[in-house]
Amino acid sequence: MGDNAHRSAGVLSGPARSPRTGLAARRPQEGLKRAPGSTAASGDLMRLFVAIAPPSAVLDELDVLVEPLRTGRLDLRWTNREAWHVTLAFLGQVDEAAAARLLPRLERAARRHHQVRLAFAGAGAFPTAVRANVLWSGLSGDRLALGRLAESVAAGARRAGAPPPDKHRFQPHLTLARCRMPADVTGLVTALDGYQGQPWTADRVHLVRSRLGATEHPRYTSLASWPLRTPPVTTTG
Repeated sequence: MGDNAHRSAGVLSGPARSPRTGLAARRPQEGLKRAPGSTAASGDLMRLFVAIAPPSAVLDELDVLVEPLRTGRLDLRWTNREAWHVTLAFLGQVDEAAAARLLPRLERAARRHHQVRLAFAGAGAFPTAVRANVLWSGLSGDRLALGRLAESVAAGARRAGAPPPDKHRFQPHLTLARCRMPADVTGLVTALDGYQGQPWTADRVHLVRSRLGATEHPRYTSLASWPLRTPPVTTTG
């Protein structure tokens, strides 16, 4: 399907935009609004992160590649296809007052950056493939621009009083599986190493709430989202 980046998929899409969604009933909005009937106090904490949402066709392609690997490694906690996203900054527990301050900061960060061309490519593991805690798919494309966007998001979060707790260098990835205990995933990394997915465009930034429940998979809700700038059209004379 080529570049179908304007159809964000899975966890960060509104229900009307994708039948395969991990979202709650609310659509992504251009602001943070309390859900109907909510009695949450301003001091209540929310587990938040900022992310971009790849399009459905791109995730489906990767899912087809990963599916046969899942059955061979039942010792891993494979992530849910509907929850796949690329995190720009994990913010941890944030109160509503800081979240409200965060909204204009993220809006300004999105306005400062153009849409980013990307593709899923290869695989890796944190901290190492021999003793992995996380198995992930990497990204190719304009990683420098994506890194600058992530830096702006993190800076805005710090100014809003919601600094990202992770001080490590930004490593763009999509989490495929987590390990209950450190595990050797060298074979999985090798199996995925040559993968080069179709190109897509990251065109929107999402502020996402993560709710941890009784199931293995958290539930994600896009609380607000902002478009990135459309690149200028270049013409040849």
